Amino acid sequence: MPAHEGTRTYDAVIVGGGHNGLVAAAYLARAGRSVLLLERLGHTGGAAVSSRPFAGVDARLSRYSYLVSLLPDKIVRELGLDFRVRGRTISSYTPVERGGRATGLLVGGGEERTRRAFAELTGDDREFTAWQRFYGMTGEVARRIFPTLTEPLPTRAALRARVGDEEAWRALFEEPIGVAVEENFRDDLVRGVVLTDALIGTFADAHDPSLAQNRCFLYHVIGGGTGAWDVPVGGMGALTDALADAARAAGAEIATGHEALRIDTDGRTAEVIYRTTDGEGVAAARHVLVNASPRELAALTGDPAPEPAEGAQLKVNMLLKRLPRLKDSSVDPREAFAGTFHIAEGYQQLATAHAQAAAGELPAAPPSEIYCHSLTDPTILGPDLAARGYQTLTLFGLHTPARLFAHDNDAVREELLKSTLAQLDAHLAEPLTDCLATDADGRPCIEAKTPLDLDRDLGLPGGNIFHRPLSWPYGEEDTGRWGVETRHANVLLCGAGAVRGGGVSGVPGHNAAMAVLGEWRRAPKILTSPGGRPEDRLS
Repeated sequence: MPAHEGTRTYDAVIVGGGHNGLVAAAYLARAGRSVLLLERLGHTGGAAVSSRPFAGVDARLSRYSYLVSLLPDKIVRELGLDFRVRGRTISSYTPVERGGRATGLLVGGGEERTRRAFAELTGDDREFTAWQRFYGMTGEVARRIFPTLTEPLPTRAALRARVGDEEAWRALFEEPIGVAVEENFRDDLVRGVVLTDALIGTFADAHDPSLAQNRCFLYHVIGGGTGAWDVPVGGMGALTDALADAARAAGAEIATGHEALRIDTDGRTAEVIYRTTDGEGVAAARHVLVNASPRELAALTGDPAPEPAEGAQLKVNMLLKRLPRLKDSSVDPREAFAGTFHIAEGYQQLATAHAQAAAGELPAAPPSEIYCHSLTDPTILGPDLAARGYQTLTLFGLHTPARLFAHDNDAVREELLKSTLAQLDAHLAEPLTDCLATDADGRPCIEAKTPLDLDRDLGLPGGNIFHRPLSWPYGEEDTGRWGVETRHANVLLCGAGAVRGGGVSGVPGHNAAMAVLGEWRRAPKILTSPGGRPEDRLS
């Protein structure tokens, strides 16, 4: 299409500066292509950022996304990122009252210690043996599937052959995950701990016929080929800062405060119309990569909107003066909160909470999980806070779909936060509020975000952290070679809504870049890099 007067021309324009857009920018720029990245906000990072949410308090929290599992070492290595993660020695702790006694299940600290914890809770070794067998199976599936995420999409048959275990395939890909949970485990608490990985950001029952819960479970157990969830050193913003540095060092131009308004394309070249505080501008490119949701992609291209997405989580960030004491005095809070601390997540509790939310009510006992970043990585705290024993807490609540907040987001948020913390307090020897730090204005250091808040702040459709229901990691009729293709030949989707998207992985960004570079290798380069100084390239 003919370019408008004053238009700057690039090999690729990337819309959206979240981690996937930054990955794509870095790969394309390192391949010698001219790249412009447009970001609506005043900073890059999207949901993978670190910030200081509490006034006058030197604590840099991973405000939205907070753990890393799906980011391939391949991306870190190939882009030369200055980024590290630390493993958690404790996987999880789940408190429960049984026989009038406060107890719980601590998973981690070595095989023998975990075996004893299972035996003390359940009475024998059966559940621990089943746990080892079940996660041995998922571990083998992870080792086989995870490397495929940065390859062209396999067919369903090819992935099934790669898994090479028909029992595992049936459990994970064909029957509701609730079947496998109930076949393998007897204890309600153990069943609930297993099921939680199927429900993060996914509003579904264990036996949902859509298998949305299976897809969520799969992505939560294949990361890194092990399923381990690690802590980003320096917070999640350390990753996106490293990606932005890598992209800029390779020559990519990053323009914050630039909101894309429209994409015009004839399938060969495209123009992105954007807005700044100074007015509108146009950037032309051979390819446009959209690091936003399918909803935003449709709005930009003028295509029909996809089915509405809906998030189903409560996100709470806290800063504490100290960790609270537990009613279960056999467990050190520094261990209990170092892994995933499960609250009201027994198997039947999860089913009840889902049924209540599906009926339009807030769960009476809201399920949630908590962890303390600063126990594994104290660098996110200022030296004074660290010396005084301050700690962070991140809470992720389940089964709270966006529809529940529609009539009064603020009031429902406060009601849900109160009842969620009450569920936690039931297992504490002191109220959590007694442990909360205060900011410079004397307010408690706690903030809560509903799905509607995430839609407003980050553009997550309906607050869905995956942009839409997660996909299977194989190709289907309309998924294309890499899973990033759209109905427009030169417009690619590189956000979480791409096939194999979701989570902090960089996989859609990598795959979109590979799709573009593969096409460029097959055809002569038709665009030249823009000339002039970098600051002169934008109109």
